[in-house]
Amino acid sequence: MNQVKIPNGDEKVTVELTVKELLALAGHKFPLDKGIEISARKKLNEALEDTYRIQ
Repeated sequence: MNQVKIPNGDEKVTVELTVKELLALAGHKFPLDKGIEISARKKLNEALEDTYRIQ
């Protein structure tokens, strides 16, 4: 197996999510509002991009 080395990989990052967004990322389905999981993933991606300049 290949090991990927991530500098500062154990550093903590804080992302503010609503309870619904957290539930959506944990696998709960919201059939009437599919944008909840999208919103949560967007926030995670933005945190990665802002913190680590990933593009």
